[in-house]
Amino acid sequence: MSLEVSGLSFSYGNRRVLRDLSFGVPDGSLACVLGPNGVGKTTLFRCMLGIRGYEGTVLANGHDVRELSVRERARQMAYIPQAHVNVFDYEVVDMVLMACGTDLGMLRTPTRRHEDRAMAALERVGIADLAHRSVNRLSGGQLQLVLFARAIAQDARAMILDEPTSALDFANADKVLSLAQSLAREGRSVIVSTHRPEQAYLYSDLVIAMGEGGVVGVGSPQEVVTSERMSSLYGMGVTVSSLFGDAARACVPSERLGAEAVREQRTTMR
Repeated sequence: MSLEVSGLSFSYGNRRVLRDLSFGVPDGSLACVLGPNGVGKTTLFRCMLGIRGYEGTVLANGHDVRELSVRERARQMAYIPQAHVNVFDYEVVDMVLMACGTDLGMLRTPTRRHEDRAMAALERVGIADLAHRSVNRLSGGQLQLVLFARAIAQDARAMILDEPTSALDFANADKVLSLAQSLAREGRSVIVSTHRPEQAYLYSDLVIAMGEGGVVGVGSPQEVVTSERMSSLYGMGVTVSSLFGDAARACVPSERLGAEAVREQRTTMR
């Protein structure tokens, strides 16, 4: 198992944010983390990366994250943050090349092999035409795709993606999540946070529902993305509707639907 969390707890001062979280993301699987704003999804990811101090254990490919050097962590886990600010005006290809730093010694420059790896990652994401554009001249969505290409070029067995589709249009959101799914099928462990239960249902193998203080549900998309569980998770009436023979599910605020429609749908989707 490439990513395993056991008994993880974390506090900001006296405020407990994460409490005794335990779950695993098997090799070859894509897990989606769902939950309201402020429940600690980003904090969880930072703990998993070893950025935050925490209680409990995080294993990356069987290694305790706290015992790994920064370079070794980067070899084990790739990360796409929720927000990114560029300090320098790099070209896109140079930004992706930074993923190859784990292969290079101090003051070493990338080789042709590294450049080819960076270009292959850009091509896989579909933005090779942006290779020599300034990163400061990209849209928010384009920058997110560059960060995804950099994560691919890093070639780690585990990938942690914090709301990777938040700045993307419908087509690019599908592209990124489909790529994440494809990378998982190649044997990686991939964990993604999202605010869209429909995305979690459509693309993931495992859904981790986070409420105040910890995990409130872990299971298959069919088990977790239901009217009852989504209503409880978000503290509002949510009606989940099955589409296309349950190949997809739509989530709608119940108050936007007629009472009879809500009753009928919840009877079938409970």
